[in-house]
Amino acid sequence: MTISKEKVIVLTAYERKSLFGFLALYLVSVFVLLAIIGYLFYENSRTSMKSAMKFEMMYQARMLSSEIAMKAMKNKEKPFKSFDKVKYLQNLKHCRFEAGYYDKLKNALYTEINEVNTFNQEFFVQNMKCYTVIEDKGDHLGIRYVVLKENDLSQALDALRIKIISYLVLSFILMGIVGYFLGRLFLRPVREQIESLDKFISDTTHELNTPISAILMTIQSLRDVAPKKLKRLEASAKRLSTMYSTLTYRLEGKVEPIEILCFAKIIEDRVEYVKEIIEAKRLNISLDLEATKVWIPKIGADRLIDNLLSNAIKYSDVGDSITIILKDNILKVKDTGIGIDKKMQDDIFKRYHRVNEERGGFGIGLSIVLSICKKYKIKLGLESEKGKGSTFILTFPKIKK
Repeated sequence: MTISKEKVIVLTAYERKSLFGFLALYLVSVFVLLAIIGYLFYENSRTSMKSAMKFEMMYQARMLSSEIAMKAMKNKEKPFKSFDKVKYLQNLKHCRFEAGYYDKLKNALYTEINEVNTFNQEFFVQNMKCYTVIEDKGDHLGIRYVVLKENDLSQALDALRIKIISYLVLSFILMGIVGYFLGRLFLRPVREQIESLDKFISDTTHELNTPISAILMTIQSLRDVAPKKLKRLEASAKRLSTMYSTLTYRLEGKVEPIEILCFAKIIEDRVEYVKEIIEAKRLNISLDLEATKVWIPKIGADRLIDNLLSNAIKYSDVGDSITIILKDNILKVKDTGIGIDKKMQDDIFKRYHRVNEERGGFGIGLSIVLSICKKYKIKLGLESEKGKGSTFILTFPKIKK
């Protein structure tokens, strides 16, 4: 409905369900796509970080090995009177990495590394720590292996993961917002068409009210017309009146007070009201009603029975039977009419859907039945077979004493 000059769309429950279904599918697809992109980006970044780390560590290790070799050569040409190897290694600059120096028996001469499990790989990762091992077969200063260890890879990867997840969450939220407004944008033309149709029906029903009332009053005052013709006129007028009541109930959506009603009496009154329509079509109707109290507004109860009866009458042929049973808080409205194909049974409660286009009607009666059942927690069921008729089953909640 339009509530401002800017054409704000107010969605119905069915439209909201469709929109949220679209959004759910859209967001799941976006989530999967973003997750794949995030995973591939993370793996690529992790590989790049490891490669960069390997290059830097091996470069630094070779620089240290070369510096040790040069020190050994100088010491050999001009031996120092006193040379503290441990102190020299301790003061040797090795950038940001932890360092360890080992002899050919893999004994530590000086090390800042707790443990090295292997000396056979130039570069390896263990427990998210990077190691590089450079072997100096010249054993300069008695050092065979220069080992470097890096402790920041796990922290860098954690920071990368947090960054990627943050970007993905923000992207997901942004895409969700975009998807929501896109969905509403796509629904706008459909909604405008529905509003136009509703407005047309609303205007039509208001125009029909006065002539229908006049026809009914005129029929009641007639005495000289043949009874058969009078009944036919009255049946047609009541059919129009029922259609008018159904349309106004759907369009106005008034809030009615809920009360405890004797449902059997409601059924009898509504059957009596359409008696001329039933007789005009020569249908057989039987009632098996048990005194039952239900918690529902009077107008809601009337529309419930009117629409179920109207549906049974509409889709029954001359001579068919309609049976209404009310027992144990269960209402059954059964007809021996044309029945409903199983493929169509899920759609008959949708607004503007009709089982048979030749039978007329607006296709909103059963949608009203469904909305009333949902509103007042009435369980609605259908048993139908094409060519053999249909049975609508309503199970009312029991009133607590």
